[in-house]
Amino acid sequence: MKKQGKILVVDDNRNILSSLRLLLDDVFEDVTTLPSPKTMLNVLAQGVDAVLLDMNFVTGINNGNEGLYWLHKINDKFPDVPVVLFTAYADVELAVQAMKDGAFDFVEKPWDNARLIDTLMRAVKSRLGSAPANPAPTEMVWGQSEAMLRLKTLVEKVARTDANVLITGENGTGKDVLAHELHRLSARVAKPMVCVDMGAITDTLFESELFGHVKGAFTDARTDRKGLIEEADGGTLFLDEIGNLPLHQQAKLLTVVQRRYVQRVGSNTPTTIDIRLVCATNKNLQKMVADGSFREDLLYRINTIQLELPPLRNRRDDIPLLADSFLKCYAKRYGKDICRFSTEAMEALKSNAWPGNIRQLRHAVEKAVIITDNAVIGSADLQLPVAATTSAEPEITIEAMERKMICDAIARCGGNLSLVATRLGISRQTLYNKMKRYEIEP
Repeated sequence: MKKQGKILVVDDNRNILSSLRLLLDDVFEDVTTLPSPKTMLNVLAQGVDAVLLDMNFVTGINNGNEGLYWLHKINDKFPDVPVVLFTAYADVELAVQAMKDGAFDFVEKPWDNARLIDTLMRAVKSRLGSAPANPAPTEMVWGQSEAMLRLKTLVEKVARTDANVLITGENGTGKDVLAHELHRLSARVAKPMVCVDMGAITDTLFESELFGHVKGAFTDARTDRKGLIEEADGGTLFLDEIGNLPLHQQAKLLTVVQRRYVQRVGSNTPTTIDIRLVCATNKNLQKMVADGSFREDLLYRINTIQLELPPLRNRRDDIPLLADSFLKCYAKRYGKDICRFSTEAMEALKSNAWPGNIRQLRHAVEKAVIITDNAVIGSADLQLPVAATTSAEPEITIEAMERKMICDAIARCGGNLSLVATRLGISRQTLYNKMKRYEIEP
């Protein structure tokens, strides 16, 4: 039988990684192993059919919260990739929670080889059977709005330089897509682009993950290892969620940005780096500087050029182009003969509030493609909240509509906040923030 399926195994125990590679190499087309989840999203971006993810990575902490955190990250950025959770501390309650949060299945250590292989084969089959090799739409769709045309002109100028760029905008506006577009248009396109979620790196691993380490630098440092910044040498380093970086770590990053070299943990020898730095945030960094939670000198260094992505509600004329782009992609992915949206459906899309911005629009179109049996998507297929499509001036009542949308979604999903976030096309953290803002009880 021809081997198929690309598996990613993430576990902090290198002996387990070696054993699993030997076991799985005989069954699957490709097996990649990682001792830490910090670079996992970069690997997933290259194409993976299933993930086997350990639940615990910090020594002495065995509550499984890390695994759930990374499960949410994968579900948010790669919703079509099935995740099998892997832990020595499994219990029924945690397993049920993981399944509710979107895990494909749950395997306990010590594992049974046959069951583990069967579980991963089912995961791969679900991925390959339901999602042919057509990735989710990640190319930049500029649209025709004045704001986006101005932004496009600026991006084309900036991309050819090595100027540091700060991308700002609300969640779901496509900051990561714009970062990849900058890299694609640059002279560094043939070199690596390394993406780092700054909010996901713990204090204890910050220097080791970003700067690397030498053998013997700490207990588990068995070999020399490049950091993520060195991995980006010659290419583009994308630091997402830069506003989440704690103040004491900002000073360390500033040194690298100023001097253009890194010093691995345990070494006194600096390594020169050649990178193009792109950062992104949904926070107001100027306000954070005023509050004392973000360094002004670091802001000046990363903000040579600022690119502001407008929220979808401020570029409604682009919605038809975006929706049609998503429709073509998902119709091809799911083998559907769907040609267009009805007039009523397009009007509903154009008048919706879209608190989750482009990400929410993309999810809404994908869902409509999946559920419709017709060649034309109707307004009923979109399943949009009625309140979000009835206001002639949604900007005026955006907060009231957002609150109602969230409350309605919570009621429809029976209080399952993971499902609510998925239905609304926003991250769980964004949902929590909005619930707190609008004083919504789960």
